[in-house]
Amino acid sequence: MITDLLHKLGFNLLLLAKILLIMAAAFVLERLIRILLKRAYLRSEGGNEDRTRYRFLRNGVRFIVSLIAIAAIIYTIPAFKHLALTLFAGAGILVAVIGFAAQGAFSNIISGIFIVSFKPFRVGDMIKVGELHVGVVEDITLRHTVLVSFENRRVIIPNSVISDATIVNSSIGDEATCEFVELGIGYESDLDKAMAIVREEAERHPDCIDRRTETEKKQGVHKVLVRLVTIADSSLILRAYVWGKDPITSRRTHYDLNRSLKLRFDKEGIVMPYPQRTVTFNGPISVRHITDEKGR
Repeated sequence: MITDLLHKLGFNLLLLAKILLIMAAAFVLERLIRILLKRAYLRSEGGNEDRTRYRFLRNGVRFIVSLIAIAAIIYTIPAFKHLALTLFAGAGILVAVIGFAAQGAFSNIISGIFIVSFKPFRVGDMIKVGELHVGVVEDITLRHTVLVSFENRRVIIPNSVISDATIVNSSIGDEATCEFVELGIGYESDLDKAMAIVREEAERHPDCIDRRTETEKKQGVHKVLVRLVTIADSSLILRAYVWGKDPITSRRTHYDLNRSLKLRFDKEGIVMPYPQRTVTFNGPISVRHITDEKGR
């Protein structure tokens, strides 16, 4: 039964050999080009920029070679060749249908080429896409970009979406990041003492780096600046400007300081308040006592 079906489609041993030869040639060609690209990447000194270009070209080569191999196999099989020629006879309608169906895919491919060409980010960069997705760029393909989130989840974002979104890149140029560490203290707390404690704890952290210039050091500017940024309804909001070597280290430092400052404030008697409301009545207040049968 299978033999009869293959015979109807025009298959024979020679045809099968041709198909296998095309598949093998495509596999070898794709591997050879990947090896050449990898050697060129290893010899380069472009860092993340060359790694981004290498991965994009590698994915592009795989797609193009696979497409050529599929076309060659279709042309080799007589039944499929006749069908393909029939379809191409109405090329105008075919192009319109394919163009409409694949406009999203083409948009992603063009956007991917623009990303690699203009380099708003590279493989290994930490980026924020819009207001939702934050992570490290793991791969850039013809269709999509892969981010690794802080939870080690892979976020797959179409290139066309990234092309239209606002990108915040924390890895271009200087990776050092200033983290805003904010916390509130009560109105009755010693403000100067609290600011000094925040500064001491931040400067004591091993991952806090010194970004002062030599002039600022001579002028006595502190390594960590602490400011009173808001006088809120029930608290005074302090903000410490803490520098770290990169975004991940800065965020970890922030979390460490949350704990150390809470413990230090408890020890030093600095109150961290909760929301309170003071209700003022104009004029006398009538109070009525209600008791039960037992006088309670």
